[in-house]
Amino acid sequence: MTSKVYPSAAAAVADIGDGATLAVGGFGLCGIPDALIQALADRSTTDLEVFSNNCGVDGVGLGVLLGLGRIRRVTASYVGENKEFARQYLAGELEVELTPQGTLAERLRAGGAGIPAFYTPAGVGSPVSDGGLPWRYAADGSVAVASPPKETRVFNGKRYVLEEGINADFALVHAEVGDTDGNLVFNKTAMNFNPLAAMAGRITIAQVERLVEPGQIDPGAVHLPSVFVQRIVHTGPQDKKIEKRTVSAAEGAGR
Repeated sequence: MTSKVYPSAAAAVADIGDGATLAVGGFGLCGIPDALIQALADRSTTDLEVFSNNCGVDGVGLGVLLGLGRIRRVTASYVGENKEFARQYLAGELEVELTPQGTLAERLRAGGAGIPAFYTPAGVGSPVSDGGLPWRYAADGSVAVASPPKETRVFNGKRYVLEEGINADFALVHAEVGDTDGNLVFNKTAMNFNPLAAMAGRITIAQVERLVEPGQIDPGAVHLPSVFVQRIVHTGPQDKKIEKRTVSAAEGAGR
């Protein structure tokens, strides 16, 4: 069997081409596949379409690719904390599909499970289901592309909206521990969107802080089985960033 272990993040992302779709794990800056994102930024790959909870912050995480102008479209549930994101969106340089967070999570899971679409009550009676959300602005501030209306249906007297599953060409995820077969373990809240993004990728690339041999992870401790992972890179301990640091007045004065 061909080894899933790649010698570097650069080697693991080498075949991600222009126009590729990416499902990316992480929540804010927690559990982001930073080494894989940086390796992709070091290449000339552009015109990317990203599915992720958010788009990092300025200069960190997906914010690196965004700042380089490499991302064409983003499907996300939260886009705060990133001034360049707001600038590109309002200037008509970036297409953005906002979706409820739970819906995004289920769209990724559904795609990975082979479910093409599902009904949910989230967003019914709002522009999420009725259409009209500005996906892309024109340079003059008018709406160039708006979201279309979605199919709705009544079940047991309650209306639901049809949402489609997500499949991406590649998925980029971060795990605390992985074995060489591709079984992954995530650290606490760093689990967030990582297993869901991994499921949605046709080729899933996992950066792991600690790489072990098969059998060294208790089967009961596996969060994501190896069937969803095609490539593994041992990147070592992550240089974890903090989005916003708040200290007390007393602590701040003492520094």
